[in-house]
Amino acid sequence: MAAKTLTIDGQMVGAAEDQTILEAARDAGIPIPTLCHLDGLDSVGACRLCLVEIAGSHKLQPACVTVVAEGMEVRTNTERLQKYRRLILELLLAERNHICSVCVANGHCELQRLAAAHGIDHVRYGYQCPKLEVDVTHPIFGLDHSRCVLCMRCVRVCWYIEGAGTKNVSGRGSGSRIIDDLCQPWGESETCTSCGKCVHACPTGALFYKGATVAEMERDRGKLEFIVRAREKKQWIV
Repeated sequence: MAAKTLTIDGQMVGAAEDQTILEAARDAGIPIPTLCHLDGLDSVGACRLCLVEIAGSHKLQPACVTVVAEGMEVRTNTERLQKYRRLILELLLAERNHICSVCVANGHCELQRLAAAHGIDHVRYGYQCPKLEVDVTHPIFGLDHSRCVLCMRCVRVCWYIEGAGTKNVSGRGSGSRIIDDLCQPWGESETCTSCGKCVHACPTGALFYKGATVAEMERDRGKLEFIVRAREKKQWIV
């Protein structure tokens, strides 16, 4: 496979021709923030936190779905990008009810960690404070819509790794919700295999193990990537 040479934040980087800017940057030890991206899942560019500047283009491009090109000059941490990322994070925090002090994922939350990394100590926008339910009809897991950021990790892992197709998205804009099957309670789903992959994929406290209390919800992201890589290498085929 042909290699491409590009510049990321002034550093010369080599990458395979099918790699994205995000993959090339991480291989070179250059951090780019993400929320919807998860190794082992196809990227969809939903959260827009990984936007980068590319020389010659006035548009900001999502690093997770933009493929590298020869001679590309990329900047990942300009003042303009920092402004957009803070804006996105503040809007996410204002849209639903992210109260860290009573969340099962407190201290293990990617949204919380990104907000701290970007210096967000207050939100400039009015909180919407929607009244959203918590679905605890499943015998093992729970779904708290107040914590959901609609990254669709749970949807993608359910469809493309587990192959169950239980989870999906219903509605538009701020009215969007994660649903199970035909918008029925999770515990009544006929397709859910109770594998727990969606829970491990969730970046916040939206999906959790029932019985978990504040700050107890830790996740093992490596399991998902291991499953995908093992399938690609056909390690489980006899």
